[in-house]
Amino acid sequence: MTLLEEVERFVSRLSPEPVCDDCIADRLGFSVRQHANHKTRELAGSNGFERRKAACSLCGATKLVIRRQ
Repeated sequence: MTLLEEVERFVSRLSPEPVCDDCIADRLGFSVRQHANHKTRELAGSNGFERRKAACSLCGATKLVIRRQ
């Protein structure tokens, strides 16, 4: 499974709750947070995925998050 597929599955599982790149990287065991950032930017705007500033459902911090509607 590719990193993109892993991120897509994780975000979809939490749907419709938003999640930040830091929590994605932490939960999926990525060594670099930028991997999550790159993949969430790639997903944004397609298949019901949207990125916006909001509270992350996992850590509670207000920052850029992604969710699937």
